[in-house]
Amino acid sequence: MPASRRLLAAAVAAAAASCLAAQALPAAAATGPAPVVSRGVTVPEFYDPPAELPAADGTLVRTEPLPLALSLPSLHGPLPGRATRLMYKSTDANGAPVAVTGAYIEPTARWKGGGPRPLVVVAPGTMGQGDQCAASLGLEHPLAFNGETVSIGYEDLSVYRLLAQGTAVVVTDYVGLGATDRLHTYVNRIDGAHAVLDAARAARTVEGASVTADSRVGLFGYSQGGGATAAAAELQPSYAPDVALAGTYSGAPPANLTEVTKGIDGSELAGALGWSLNGFLQTDPELRPIAEAHLNSAGKAALEDLSTMCVGDAILHYGYAKSTKWTTDGQSLSAIIGADPVLQGFLDTQRIGRLKPAGPVRVATGVSDNLVPHGQARQLAVDWCRKGADVTYAPVVLPNVVSPLLNHFGPLLTDQGTAVSWLTDRLEGRAAPSNCFTMPLQP
Repeated sequence: MPASRRLLAAAVAAAAASCLAAQALPAAAATGPAPVVSRGVTVPEFYDPPAELPAADGTLVRTEPLPLALSLPSLHGPLPGRATRLMYKSTDANGAPVAVTGAYIEPTARWKGGGPRPLVVVAPGTMGQGDQCAASLGLEHPLAFNGETVSIGYEDLSVYRLLAQGTAVVVTDYVGLGATDRLHTYVNRIDGAHAVLDAARAARTVEGASVTADSRVGLFGYSQGGGATAAAAELQPSYAPDVALAGTYSGAPPANLTEVTKGIDGSELAGALGWSLNGFLQTDPELRPIAEAHLNSAGKAALEDLSTMCVGDAILHYGYAKSTKWTTDGQSLSAIIGADPVLQGFLDTQRIGRLKPAGPVRVATGVSDNLVPHGQARQLAVDWCRKGADVTYAPVVLPNVVSPLLNHFGPLLTDQGTAVSWLTDRLEGRAAPSNCFTMPLQP
C-alpha cells in the first residue's frame, strides 16, 4: 500500500481506536510546583510559559518530542512523521509579548513537488477554552475523557492528510489555549493571525526540520481556523513580510462576528458565546463593566464554567442554551451588542475582509451553514474580490439537515480533500485561477 494511503488509514484507525478507549490522561506530579489542573486533567509543565520571553516574534522558547497517538513503522521512518511540541513567542492584540504552544511534524512521506519541502500552518477549528483542549495535546490524545471533560482532536485528520502529501505541518494552539498563563482569546482576529504567522516562523528553526526560509508556506483552517487563516492572509504584509504565502484555505470563516453571534445563539454550540465573551474581556478589560451590567447570575456562572470547557463539554452542558437566560433583562446578547456602541465598536475591530489578502485564497462555505452563517462567509469572498484579490470561492452545496452543528461540520468533511488538493497545487507553484467573475451567479 502506498505511504499516503497507509497514512490516511492510520488516521482513521487512530480515531476509531480512540472512540473505543480514551487515551490515559496524565496524573499530577508528586513533587515540584503545583501543576495546572483543568477539569481533572493535569496540563504538562511544558505549557507553563516562563516569566521572560524572547524579543523576536516566532522565536522558539522551548521544544520537546511529542508522541503521536498512532505511529506506524515504514522503511523510511515512522508514519506520519516525527513530532515536536513547541512553545514560541508572539505578540497579542494589545502589543504585548505572549507565549503560544503548538506542534511541528516532520513528515516521512517524500515531497514530490518542485523546490524545498513546503510548510503548512494548520489553524484548528473550535477546540474550546480549557487548556486541556489544545490541538497539540489532541495529537497525543485524540479522544480524552475522564468524567469531567471531553476533548476531541478532530483536526488530526486534516493534519494527516497534509502530511501524506509530503508537506511539513505546524499546528498552532492559539493564544492562551494550552499555555497556562492566560485565557484563550477565542476568535480574536489579531491574536489568531499572529499565532498562525509566528508558527510558520518558529517551524523554520525546529531542530531536524527540513523546511527553510525558501520553503513555500500555506495556511489551512476551517471555522475558527478559517477565521484565523483569513486574518493571517490579511495581516501578513504588515506583520510578517518574511512569511510569503503561496496559498490560504479559509473554510467557513467567522468574518463578521455580529452575524455569527446570532447564528450560534440557541444552537448546539451555544457555549461558544461564552468563549467569545471571555476572550473579549481578556483582550479589553474595559468591556467588563458593560458585561457585569447585562449578565445575571446564570450568565456569569456560565462564562466561568465555559472558561475551562472543551467543545464536547460545551455541547453536552450548554447545547441549545439561549442567551436570553443569561441576561438581566431577557434580551439576547446580539440585541445587547446591537444597542451598545462600545460593544458594536469592539466587534467591528474583529471584522475580516477590509484588507486585501496576500497570495491566492480559497474561501469555502456550506450554503446550508446556519451556525457560522453562509451569507457572511460569502460576503468575505465578495469583499476580497472587490479589492482585486486572487479568490477561489467554493460554495459547498449540501442539504439542510436542521441541525446547525451538522450543517456546519458537513462541509468540513466533504470539502477537505478538495481543499488539501487546492493548497498542494499552490505549494507546487501552480497558479490559482480566480473565479471572482462568477460571484453574481454563485450561491
